[in-house]
Parts: sequence; structure tokens; C-alpha cells
Amino acid sequence: MSEHSHGLQSWIDRFNQAELPALASVVQDLQRLAQQESASVQQLADVLLRDAALTSKVLRVANSVYYNPSQEAIKTISRAIVLIGFDNVRLICLSVSLIDGLLTRAPREQLQTLLARSFHAAVQARNMASYVIAGHAEEVFIAALLHHLGELAFWGCGGAQADELADALERPGVDVDEAVRDILGTSFRQLTQALLKSWSLGETASLAQVGASAHDPAAYAVQLGVRISEAALDGWDCAEMESALGKVATFIGLTPEEALQQVLASADEAVKVASTFGASKLCRLIPNTDPEQIRQQQEARIARLLQPDLLAMQQALQDLGLMISARADVGLVLDTLLKGLHRGAGLERVMLTVLAEGQSRFRAKRVIGEKTQHWLEDFVLPAEQAEQPHIFSYALRHREAIWMGVPASYNLAELVTQPIRRSLGGGMFFIAPIIAGTREIGVLYADSRLSGRALRHEQFVAFQRFTQLTGRCLEAISKR
Repeated sequence: MSEHSHGLQSWIDRFNQAELPALASVVQDLQRLAQQESASVQQLADVLLRDAALTSKVLRVANSVYYNPSQEAIKTISRAIVLIGFDNVRLICLSVSLIDGLLTRAPREQLQTLLARSFHAAVQARNMASYVIAGHAEEVFIAALLHHLGELAFWGCGGAQADELADALERPGVDVDEAVRDILGTSFRQLTQALLKSWSLGETASLAQVGASAHDPAAYAVQLGVRISEAALDGWDCAEMESALGKVATFIGLTPEEALQQVLASADEAVKVASTFGASKLCRLIPNTDPEQIRQQQEARIARLLQPDLLAMQQALQDLGLMISARADVGLVLDTLLKGLHRGAGLERVMLTVLAEGQSRFRAKRVIGEKTQHWLEDFVLPAEQAEQPHIFSYALRHREAIWMGVPASYNLAELVTQPIRRSLGGGMFFIAPIIAGTREIGVLYADSRLSGRALRHEQFVAFQRFTQLTGRCLEAISKR
């Protein structure tokens, strides 16, 4: 662990006592009022009037075209609450306080990028929530805005440790979570939860928990908003965005095409919101929806695509070969497999699914590549489904590697079911069973859908070879 690392509580103390006291005080007062059903206009006005600068900025936002299209002059906080609503004024106050608390210093690039993403997520989440729940859209906005509060506070106030982490994240192949834990002594997620708790925002924190389902519409809207804001950085047509749009469409009752138009409109609105709140420097960091700029972003993304590394692939194959007779453990075998396919063969996304729950389901066990972490939570398929057979069970049953999306596999296209398309997107992919002797372990999946590039013959050959060697390694381990 880095000599500069802090424990979780020491970071909270640092933010609350030295760096963000004014912001924490405002947030706590606003949340206390939100929890009081009888909170009055005057009580909210009193919170704001303690800070003349904050009052001035809230009035400026309240008088903007975005919040006050009639342009009826609003000169007092009390009048603002009457005209645009208690919850809207509270939302404005919290947003302006967050911007002032973090961006008034010389803001580093990581902070600005993350804050732009947070505003984008907040607008996406609020607009989705308005389709499915009556009221409380402002709570959803605030929960999405504060979803990365711990990381925002770190990049805004982390000092030397922030410099150290920024340098660490520049290293090729770095494990982001490991680097964060090494330098902070905790994770950004734990830091966010602890900071929200210390600011008495427990209910807001619960709206942003990982694994929220559509059974809790407010929390699900927050999760989808965050997911869209992250996927958009890779382009509006990337595989992760396609998957997210499928969930949005189901959630708010639109077609995927209509869901895309709603999401694009929300992205444009997020730019207006950031500008209205006095954070115009963030506008350029929210993904643009202009078709020409989207095309330019796609070209820039393609220029920095993952490329095969023949030496890395050969080394991984050699290592797996040695592990057949050596005392390797399962974790090392699987790490070598995924890194060999990703960095060596240049396959952008790789997922190993294993038979779990009494071999009744395929569940994601290991993943590698951008935007694949959610598969560990989300990806699950029944192992056998007579009414709707699928390509994972077919590959395992027939014990063969398959290249989907080429003429030789067109007859299997119907086995790529809608649940699979929603999780993984559309296009070419490789799939193969992992067999240890006679024991069925699971199924390996790989694609290059982040860029949309076609898969190549030499990649399929490597995929088959890695699959075979992994099966032999696992068989050897089971015999020992």
C-alpha cells in the first residue's frame, strides 16, 4: 500500500473538517428540510440567506430561461420557491454548492470530466424517472449527481494523493480498482457511501446502490442514468449504449428508437443545465449529439483501438502450456486466458461464464475489456431452456468453438436470443465450451463490439487454442 494512503475515516475527516465544510453544511441543512413534511418556505430561505454569494447564484439560476421561461423577475428566495417550487430551489442550491465547493480551486481534468458525467447522469435519470413515478424526480437528480461524490471529493481535495493516483492511472494495463485501493486505502464506492452517510444523506445513497432493479423505479432510474453517461463517452452507437437503450426502452415504455431520441434530448438538456448552474466549462465534456461531431468522435475512437500483440499472445499460450504440468491455481489460469485473448489476440471484450447453482445457470465468472464489469452482476442464462434454446447451451452441448456472424453459422442465428442481444449487443462474436476432461465447466465468449470491427480468422484460431489449453489446465488441476 502507498505510504500516502489514508483509511476510509481519515478521508471523511479530511473532507469534512478541512476541505468541504461549507458544502457539507449546506447539504445537511437541505436534506434535513427535505425530510420535514412541514418545512416552510422561510426555513429554506433562511438556509440560503446565510450565504449571500450562494443566494445570488441561486437567484441567477432561478431567473434563467431554463427554470423561468416566462421571465417574470424573481428577486427573493421566497418568491423563487413559490414560482419554481421548493424541490427545484433545493436542487439548484445543492448543485451550485457542489460546483462552488469543487471547481473554485484550480480544477484538475479528472474532476471536470467526472462532474460533467455526473450532471449528464442526473438529467438522464430525472427525465427517465418522470415517465414512471409521480413526483420525487428531484431526488433522483440529486442521487445521480452525487453518485460519484467520493471520487469527486478526492479529485477536488486529494492533493498529493490525487497527483499520485493520476500518475498511476497513466500506466499501461493498470488495474484501476487496485490502484485506487493502493493509494486511498479504500474504494471510491466505499468513500461515496461513507461521505453521504456522514452528510446525513442515507436515503439518497440508497437510491444509488449497485444492483438496483426495476422494482425500485427511482433507484433504477439513477443506475440507468449513470450507465448512459458512461456509455456515451464511447459513442452513441457503441455496444454498451445499445444494451443500455434496451433497458431504458423497457423501463419507460418506448421503442429502442424512441428511447434513443429521449436519451439524446436529455444529453442536450444536460449541457443547458450545466451552463445554467454556472459550470459552462463542463459543457464541452458532455458527449455531443450533433451527427458530424459524433462521426468525428467515432473516428478518434477507432484511431486508438486495441491492437493484437503477438508477443503477449505467444507468452500467454506458452504460460498456459507450462501450467498443464506445473502447480498453477485456477485463478492464474483464468487470468492468463483472459489477458491472452484481450491484450494478445486483440479481442475487445471477453467473458467466461460458468455453470452455477447446481449447473442450472450460466453466470459470468471473469470479464475483461471496457464496459464489461456490469456483466458480473447482470449476465445470467438458464443452462437448459427447451422453449427457447440459446447459443451458450448449444456450444456446450456440441462441444465446439463457433464463429457467429459469418455464413457458416447463419443457421444458428436464432439461437442468439433477445436476452443475449440485450446483454451483449449485436454483431460478430466467438463462443466455445470450456471442458476439463469430461467435465463441463462453462462457456467462453469474446467480441470486438466496442469498435464494431469485424473479427478475423487468426483471432478465431487463437481463441480455439486458448480454449483448448485452458481445458487441459483445469483438467490437470482437478486430477491433482
